[in-house]
Amino acid sequence: MADTPDTPNGADTGAADAQQQPKITQRVVAQYIRDLSFENALAQKGLTGDLTPEIQVQVNLDARKRGQESQYEVITKLNITSKTKEGGEPLFVLEIEYAGVFQIEGVPQEQLHPYLLIECPRITFPFLRRVVSDVTRDGGFPPLNLEMIDFVQLYRNEIQRRAQSQQADQTPAGTA
Repeated sequence: MADTPDTPNGADTGAADAQQQPKITQRVVAQYIRDLSFENALAQKGLTGDLTPEIQVQVNLDARKRGQESQYEVITKLNITSKTKEGGEPLFVLEIEYAGVFQIEGVPQEQLHPYLLIECPRITFPFLRRVVSDVTRDGGFPPLNLEMIDFVQLYRNEIQRRAQSQQADQTPAGTA
């Protein structure tokens, strides 16, 4: 005798599970540069000598609900500084805010925050990366090709930082 699932009338449970879970839909409505600043300190100061760069990239994310139903704006903010390894003289500073507007439906409310700050920046990052490359090249430097950013780890680090901050705020004065 063949094995049958433990469901009434041999019904398929996969179809029932699919009906219970909402279908997640996501659409990119728009992408744009909200703010951009590039300063070429090398050209301004006329630095000479060993100009081996040391580059630092700071990443911040922000998400906010928009006026329309189920629309969110997710902003990736980069602050990139390039300095000489030897003297620490600035070569360039690039600050950019790159935004994406997303139409998102079917994501449970308790999962919306991580979804906005992980999945949405993953979608816009390749476009942001190209803008950074073009701006540094057009600014007189070799194109800066950013490494992939681990948005999951970035999100986890921020949650941990907030938890530690809340814990420190709740610790009574005079205690360790």
